[in-house]
Amino acid sequence: MRDRQLGLLWGGVALALVLLSPLALRFAGGGLPWKCHFKSLTGVPCPTCGTTRAALSLAELDPVHALVHYPLPTVAWILFVGGGLAAGFRAWRRLPLPEIPNRLPFWAKVAIVGVILANWAYSIATGV
Repeated sequence: MRDRQLGLLWGGVALALVLLSPLALRFAGGGLPWKCHFKSLTGVPCPTCGTTRAALSLAELDPVHALVHYPLPTVAWILFVGGGLAAGFRAWRRLPLPEIPNRLPFWAKVAIVGVILANWAYSIATGV
């Protein structure tokens, strides 16, 4: 029962993100709502620089432009929305949801940190 509720919630949030994405551009006022303080102080993009631009590009249904701005959050948003829609559908149809492991293996933790650092290096190299 609890898995079904979580699946329906995740699916509802993912569906709301898709349906409300055109409003994101109105709230952003046609531009970025703020500047990165870390980049302003150091001249180096922070690990999350480009995420807002990528999200706004996804709101315009332009995943290629979003990937150029910042690949990792773009892929994460696509997986979140896709997974949410799939989980919501499975929960709605009363199908079992996949089990989520309680602990990640060490290699997975190292891989996640490596991907985050590689994405940050991409951000620095491209001057996002």
